[in-house]
Amino acid sequence: MRIRLDIAYDGTHFRGWARQPTLRTVQGTLEAALARIVGSDVRFVVAGRTDAGVHALGQVAHVDLDDRQWARIEARQGRAPQDPAGSIAGRMRGVLGAYSDVTVTRSSLAPEGFDARFSAVWRRYRYRLADQSAGFDPLRRHDTTVVRGRLDEQAMDAAAQSLIGLHDFASYCKPRDEATTIRTLLDYRWNRDTDGVLIAEVKADAFCHSMVRALVGGCVAVGEGRLDVADLVVLRDAVTRTSAFKVLAARGLTLMEVGYPADDLLAARAEQTRARRDSE
Repeated sequence: MRIRLDIAYDGTHFRGWARQPTLRTVQGTLEAALARIVGSDVRFVVAGRTDAGVHALGQVAHVDLDDRQWARIEARQGRAPQDPAGSIAGRMRGVLGAYSDVTVTRSSLAPEGFDARFSAVWRRYRYRLADQSAGFDPLRRHDTTVVRGRLDEQAMDAAAQSLIGLHDFASYCKPRDEATTIRTLLDYRWNRDTDGVLIAEVKADAFCHSMVRALVGGCVAVGEGRLDVADLVVLRDAVTRTSAFKVLAARGLTLMEVGYPADDLLAARAEQTRARRDSE
């Protein structure tokens, strides 16, 4: 039985998503919570593995429960069972605790062909950045990066939009062996909210390691006047890791949403993505 889980977390005190021996991670914490409910080990597949310190409001994962594990879920529905799959989220929240820094916001039976990772067609991130115009809000210290001076948001927005499209983003990624850096950047823009905080919205089919934080760092260099708008395209097209700008801190980054096609296209999308990854 495949279950879809919608997940949110404050990444401040996690060493990223992926399970690691002896370290506290989002995956390890959630798998341990569900294992207590179903009575044996489980393994999650996630839409996008976030780095240490990165947050999520719209993370998606799936888990496959065997017959015995599913029977334990159904057995605890009481006299008037409603939605066994939907009850998993509430039960996991009970195990995790009322003030946990990770939660399952929703659980449901996954549609046929659904794969949290391979069926996804895009991921959308948000980055919060406070410059001199915004000041410092101590209540947002865990999800907002603070920089000195005042940034030119119009130049940053122009630079961001110049990068949109299908490109090799090696200049904006931390390299991994045998992993492609070709991505389709679907949308990237900057604006200020009502508190003066700079907000970046970044959407792509997928992201390579540290890509969003590098894209943010490039635009901050433009906002500071250290780079011109056109420089970010030149750096991108050089297709080599650069030191022309800093990769911004993880604390300002939040995974907001993962997009999927219609249910009848899920399996085909997963097959297409796997084939592309296998050829890389």
